[in-house]
Amino acid sequence: MGPIRRGLILLPLLVAPSAGMAEVCEQQRPGWDGAPVSAFGELVFLMQTPVVLALILATALAFRLRNQWVGLAVVVGWSTVTYFMNSGTTNAAAITEGCIGSPTLFIGVVFALCIGIVLYTAPLPKRGE
Repeated sequence: MGPIRRGLILLPLLVAPSAGMAEVCEQQRPGWDGAPVSAFGELVFLMQTPVVLALILATALAFRLRNQWVGLAVVVGWSTVTYFMNSGTTNAAAITEGCIGSPTLFIGVVFALCIGIVLYTAPLPKRGE
């Protein structure tokens, strides 16, 4: 058995989740029970954070007032929150471990909300034009 073959046999052991990765889950999701998190579970978790709840209220305010500037502030807020919640090297390791689900569904919902805000708060065309 040569060194290349031995390396190929040991490769899965080196790539497998380890205690170092479990520390990432301790930091990211302290109450994680060990079950893999789905995209819907990640959506529910991210929608319950205080910053997102405040943005949901600001989104409702933008829809109610139909103000372009409030809509712009809300879209910038959603973009910033989405970037900071889903970036970083610890998120990639936590997704590999399974304690964080795929943020794709959350990003899709935020994208739809932002498009809705932009279209709804756009100025109405004047009659006769």
